[in-house]
Amino acid sequence: MSKIPWKPGNMLYPLPAVMVSCGTRPEHYNIITLSWTGTINSEPPMVSISVRKERHSHPIIKEAGEFVINLTTRNMARATDWCGVKSGRDYDKFRETGLTPDFSGTMSTPLIRESPVNIECRTTQIIELGSHDLFLAKVVAIHVEEQYLDKKTGVFDLRQTDPIAYLHGSYYVLGEKLGRFGFSVRKKRKKGKPDL
Repeated sequence: MSKIPWKPGNMLYPLPAVMVSCGTRPEHYNIITLSWTGTINSEPPMVSISVRKERHSHPIIKEAGEFVINLTTRNMARATDWCGVKSGRDYDKFRETGLTPDFSGTMSTPLIRESPVNIECRTTQIIELGSHDLFLAKVVAIHVEEQYLDKKTGVFDLRQTDPIAYLHGSYYVLGEKLGRFGFSVRKKRKKGKPDL
């Protein structure tokens, strides 16, 4: 096996494909598709999103100090892509995609009703990086679709939603489960297979 040098760039894949809803006034409501987002802290729960300064949503998020990360699914793939290639300067993305703005009462920013998981966030810090600004935020509330809760354990099963990921310019649904955290050190089952 041989490797060749590659120019520095962004090759950390796959990434979540999320729709971030923003705006605290109806004339500002918008949806931006992002894959540069992630968990950054457990206590308090915190996340980050990275947004290009020239994107229509950037000043909306900056002014509002809040946003909602909406997880996406196979059924939402077309809307997810459309909201990433069209600008809120030119379109009302909720109307054009048929997605429904919804409100939890926690914040003034709409969440997307069709998303199985909505993560409501309040910005704590903005770090200017160059092409993008990094918005660090506290998670203030999470809303999950009840139909994906395991009736016996109460555990939320995100796999049932067919979540999508972004991989070097394309969207994919998640594949086969390989194991649970810690499976490599658990005792083997009788037939010699790891406890997945």
